[in-house]
Formats: sequence, structure tokens, C-alpha cells
Amino acid sequence: MISKASIFNIKSNAEFNALAIDIFRFQFKNNTVYRSFCDLLYKHPSDVKSITDIPFLPIQFFKSHQVLSSNNSIEKTFTSSGTTGNLTSKHLVTDINLYEESYLEGFKHFYGNIANYVVLALLPSYLERDGSSLIYMANDLITKSKQSESGFYLNNLEDLAQTLQQLEARGQKTLLIGVSFALLDLIEQFQFNLKHTIVMETGGMKGRRKEIIRQELHNRLQSGFGVEKIHSEYGMTELLSQAYSKGNGVFDCSPWMKVLTRDTEDALTLQQPNKTGGINVIDLANLNSCSFIATQDLGKVDENGLFEIIGRFDNSDIRGCNLMAL
Repeated sequence: MISKASIFNIKSNAEFNALAIDIFRFQFKNNTVYRSFCDLLYKHPSDVKSITDIPFLPIQFFKSHQVLSSNNSIEKTFTSSGTTGNLTSKHLVTDINLYEESYLEGFKHFYGNIANYVVLALLPSYLERDGSSLIYMANDLITKSKQSESGFYLNNLEDLAQTLQQLEARGQKTLLIGVSFALLDLIEQFQFNLKHTIVMETGGMKGRRKEIIRQELHNRLQSGFGVEKIHSEYGMTELLSQAYSKGNGVFDCSPWMKVLTRDTEDALTLQQPNKTGGINVIDLANLNSCSFIATQDLGKVDENGLFEIIGRFDNSDIRGCNLMAL
């Protein structure tokens, strides 16, 4: 039996790699969708000697299948945002405590105790639908912060601006986490000079504005908020862990998460560091689902495991991997 303690107390690469192989064997045995995928690739646990041998399940399976490694009852279902007519991903979570421990320990790893922060969440597009894992996380961070000013903001930007100025005046550590278009809306109406606030964008214009490159977005946000760096959060419906960037769009993973890249022409081949490719994620907290996911993001990973997101695959299917019809 794989314990939560073994996931959240990883101290070395060797520990990560050993646990990843144990979790692969567990999910191969208990996840029928993942087992079928591995069988199609003729990959058996006896073939897996290192994490580079582990097959990565294309993320589209979360749209068409129940990706589960547990027979326990579903405690929470997270869904992705989707355009009309598109299938949305469904992440069936049998142990919500795994998610809670993952984001709380992850935040502590990068930023310290959440209780030291006021948390202001400007996430209108997520608040306007059900099933967002980001809203679940933000709501719990707001609760755990135990600060009366913490809370969600939808369209009340004037209230948010006043709260930010008041917190700034008293030197209160603050986390402002927001979707890109809403943060731009805020700085177009109000100007700030924030010294005690982390401004963290969660990406995406969600159809509200024209997409712009990250560097332009961050330049505008840095100027509008009067900060030296814009932080970013990288997570998705299908994962239970996040990576964070403290500036320049360079992300670092929690100790139980790792990012690799695959060849864009051959989805089953992993690449050496510093080459642009498809992003593969190992998320050991995703114990009861699938910990090995091939995403539709494009990016680069350096020799230290730090990564950048460059864009997304244009086509809806991951090229070179036509194993979708199980």
C-alpha cells in the first residue's frame, strides 16, 4: 500500500524515481484504462526499470473515459472549462484529502505558511461555472489563511482595489491570484505600487480578450501593479499538484511532481533537456487516477527540471499517438 506520507516526504531524486515506479505498478494493476493503454504499447511492469520507461497517458482520455485506480466512492468531480460542443475533462477524485495536502504542502514549499497571507482571488471565469479544481484550492487557501480580508472577487474591482491599498498601507503579506484578463481589467482602472503583494496569474484570456504572449502580459502587469515580478501557477483539472513560477515564466515543481518533454513527431520518445517538445507530467499525488500524463502543452525543461510553457498543440489529438479508441 502506497502511503500519503511517502508522497509528500520525498527528499531526493532517487526517492522520487523509486516511488514513481511503485505507483506505475500500482496503477497498471488497478487502472483498467491505463492498463489497456500500456498493453497496446506492449509495456509491462517488467519492462519498466526507470521513469523514462513509463508510458504517459494522453490527457484526452479524461474526456472519454473514467480514469481511476481506486474502487472507492467518488468524493469530488473536477471538470475542465470547455467551449460549446467540446467534451470536457472529468477528474474523478476518490480522496479529496490527497488534493488538499498536495496544494497546501506545495504552497508551503514555495511560499511558506498560508496563514501569513491575505488571499485575494480574482477568478471570475472559474467562479461562473461548477467543478473548478482551482476554485476549490483558492477557497481552501482563503479559509486556511484565517484573515478576515481574504475572499473572492467577481466584478467588484473597486472593492478589490481599496482592499489592496489598505493591506499595502499596513505592510500585510498578500497573495493576489487571478486569471489574466481580470488582472488586466483591474490595472486598466486602477494603478498600484505594491511592495507586500505577490501577484500570481493563472493564465488564459478565456475568450474575454485577445491572447497575448506571456512576456507582453507580464510587462503590462508589472507596470500596472508596480511589482518587479509576476508569479504564475501551472495546474490543470487532470492533476492534483501545481508548479509555480516566481518570475520570467520559469516554473519549478513540488518535490512529488516532475515535468519531462516528448518528441513532437514521436509521442512515445522522451527528449533531452532544453529541447522544445510536448509536456509530460508525473504527479505522484494523482495516486488514485493516473500519475503519468501527456498534456497538450508545448514547452522546454532544463537540466535542473525547471520548465517553461511555450504554447499548445494546434491539433486536438497528440500527434504520433493514435491509441485513443480503447
